Amino acid sequence: MPSYSELRKTNHFYYFIKFTLNIYSMLFSLMGLCVLCVGVYAEVERQKNRTLEGLFLAPAVVLILLGLVMFTVSVVGMVGSLRDNKTLLHMFLCVLCVLLLLQAIGLTLALIFENKTSALFQSSIREGIKHYYDDLDFKNILDYMQEKFSCCGGDEYKDWGVNQYHFCNGTGPLACGVPYTCCVRKKVGEVINTLCGYKTLDQQHQRETLHELIHVRGCIHAVNLWMSDNVGITTALSCAIGLPQLLGIILSCVFWNLLVDMSESTDMVDFKLKKKEVEYTELDLAGAGWCMCLPRDGGYLPVPVVEPDLDPIDVHLQKLKKQPPRTHSQLQMMRSASGLDELDGGRKQKREH
Repeated sequence: MPSYSELRKTNHFYYFIKFTLNIYSMLFSLMGLCVLCVGVYAEVERQKNRTLEGLFLAPAVVLILLGLVMFTVSVVGMVGSLRDNKTLLHMFLCVLCVLLLLQAIGLTLALIFENKTSALFQSSIREGIKHYYDDLDFKNILDYMQEKFSCCGGDEYKDWGVNQYHFCNGTGPLACGVPYTCCVRKKVGEVINTLCGYKTLDQQHQRETLHELIHVRGCIHAVNLWMSDNVGITTALSCAIGLPQLLGIILSCVFWNLLVDMSESTDMVDFKLKKKEVEYTELDLAGAGWCMCLPRDGGYLPVPVVEPDLDPIDVHLQKLKKQPPRTHSQLQMMRSASGLDELDGGRKQKREH
């Protein structure tokens, strides 16, 4: 079995890494585009109903930002892998590393400062509860969480007292109560009483006496408890988010290093003719493909013929043969410049003595 150093020099390895990274980027760009379209549609519907004033509290805005980042980064990686562009690949690699690092730092800080993280979520949920009946997106998400995790409110059921329809000073039928999604379901499929949480926020009712009527635990604590009881699912969700990004980092890093080695080699050329004095029209581009980016053994640029090594004396004799014959005056000037005339004069004086 060939070693990795030998395998990475073959065209099959090049094609495998290239098109794997290209398909990977294309899939994530399509996913990002779908998320972006859903976010734009949700934001248009949200603006029609004039929902939350806080921009980043809206789930539609979160979907738009997420889809935009996924689509932009994936398109950069897709074009870079298709065109063998080292600059785009390096940009794609750096952005993925930064995003994965930020997620890891955020998760670590959330675990270290658990109380502050819970307080942040609690304040965000309480802000959303204030506009519960104005924001349909937040309403649907919170209703689903309250039914799925058998919880009520953010920190506890009393968080519903901040809503203008549910605080105890109101006069409507929902005053001093909680939504029906907080109520305890005794039978599956029973008819839902939408006023089952009536007067449950009244101070006369103790927390212990409400267990049979509504869920008193907050959704923040309920979700934390569910994650603690389902460690396997929580780990799988974390891997499902982190591993695809790690795979993209590995593929882009391997392909970028491969392109760097190819650009520095003498037998593989990537059409960057900046340092080569060759006309583009003179090249034989057979095998380059429609993208003009596929490599070929031997390269596409003409390789200059290297003359065999000669003996230094033979090289000197060849240079002398190429020189034109010198006249007597030129030889006399060369002798005077080199001091040979003075040397001959000194020898004659010695002989006379």
